[in-house]
Amino acid sequence: MRLTLNGVLLDADAVTLHDLVGPLPDGHAAAVNHEVVPRAEHARRLLADGDVIEVVTAVAGG
Repeated sequence: MRLTLNGVLLDADAVTLHDLVGPLPDGHAAAVNHEVVPRAEHARRLLADGDVIEVVTAVAGG
């Protein structure tokens, strides 16, 4: 299926969000189609052709 990950179009065999991004380190979050997916749901969140996935890193600062 064709997915967009952080702005990059790719062909992937991933079925779930976890299949695509694996376990994310602390301070990272993932969203599918502009909806944040809680870490506990990554293995259950099914992906579909055309989904847009963003993985972001929280940065502390002042």
